[in-house]
Amino acid sequence: MFVGSSAAISHTGKVRSNNQDSGYAGSNLFVVADGMGGHAGGDVASSVAVNTLQELDHVYPSPEDAETTLRETISSTAGDLIQLVGRRPELAGLGTTVSAIAMVDEYAVIAHIGDSRIYLWRDGALTQITTDHTFVQRLVDSGRITPEEARYHPRRSVLMRVLGDMDPDPEIDTFIMPTRPGDRWLLCSDGLSGVVDETHIQKALKLGLPPGRTADILLKYALDGGAPDNVTIVMVDVGGQHPLVSGTATIVGSASNPQGVKVPAITGRALLSAGWLHPGRQAANEPTHFEPEPEYLEELIQEDRRRAGRRRVGWIAMLVLVLAVVAAGFAVFYNWTQTRYYVGADDDSVVIYQGIQQSVGPVTFSSVHQDTGILLADLSTYYRGQVERTISARSLSDAEAIVDRLSAMVSPSEADEPDPAESPTPTGTPTPEATEGGGE
Repeated sequence: MFVGSSAAISHTGKVRSNNQDSGYAGSNLFVVADGMGGHAGGDVASSVAVNTLQELDHVYPSPEDAETTLRETISSTAGDLIQLVGRRPELAGLGTTVSAIAMVDEYAVIAHIGDSRIYLWRDGALTQITTDHTFVQRLVDSGRITPEEARYHPRRSVLMRVLGDMDPDPEIDTFIMPTRPGDRWLLCSDGLSGVVDETHIQKALKLGLPPGRTADILLKYALDGGAPDNVTIVMVDVGGQHPLVSGTATIVGSASNPQGVKVPAITGRALLSAGWLHPGRQAANEPTHFEPEPEYLEELIQEDRRRAGRRRVGWIAMLVLVLAVVAAGFAVFYNWTQTRYYVGADDDSVVIYQGIQQSVGPVTFSSVHQDTGILLADLSTYYRGQVERTISARSLSDAEAIVDRLSAMVSPSEADEPDPAESPTPTGTPTPEATEGGGE
């Protein structure tokens, strides 16, 4: 018997009116199923899958036996859904993903179909174990788009493989992996993986909290991200930090209803109204999953490329328009600055600048218009400080008037004052020698 601990939680999310997910955490078996196909169809599909699979929660003689049993049981569940739709045609198009782990000795036996995911947290590293059976995953595998582009692709929810009423013999991915004490397995619907990126999933797992607390943190991340879909999480620890022998099974989501999902019968009048009054409207239970022909896939790819091309052209045109508006605004602003003047200092002289004092980084909005020839050293300390701080002018003539006033304040230099030793002798005063000569 598996020894470890586990937890399972499921939440409707912030947009959906009902929970179409189901989850199961038992003694040896752990399952997540994400239903689809209208208000009631998804509930029924995921509930049928989980209630059928929980019968497999027991000890197996070998991993190979568990793998065969899981594959055959999941495949036979498709037949059960087909028979159910035969009795209840209003459920046509229902389906569900299934991601399951059966623990057998030191091995994890995995079965998977759809886009719910199984992750393994080991030695501080998170690894996605299952591959999404989606249209965008096929584009990623073929190199047409990147994994990051797949997260926001308009057809990211289109499933290529699903357990439903369309294929009586669905292809189920099954494989066996060794596991060891300390491993943590995370099973989740795309309500978590489609909203919370792997960086935040790792952030929660790194805390090393028990499965229940970790699942609560992941759910909070999904709700904080808007939770547009149902969120179901099953967390399984193998031995390790929180050892606890699994006992009573935990069932969450639509499968937890003890009476099962009740689907009210649709009357003939209701069917007539839906089909006759709204012939072009998509039915509530119309499937969101299909297996398109290669030609259709290629057309979808070409359509996506055309749409991407149109978006690219639109963004380029918008960028050019924004740049043109910015350039025009800058030109108008610059032309306005050239109508302004101010008086300031340039090295050791007073000059008239054309423009404004402000600058943006290396870009200045002024240039020297006229060097007045007035030296800063010839000005008093007060006027020199004003010039160095710059003096704004309303116009060029106003700037010239400021310069005229500054010129009037210039103190004459010592070089311009007369030297007494070199001053000429006044001609009206006779010298003593001249007086004596005249006497003779």
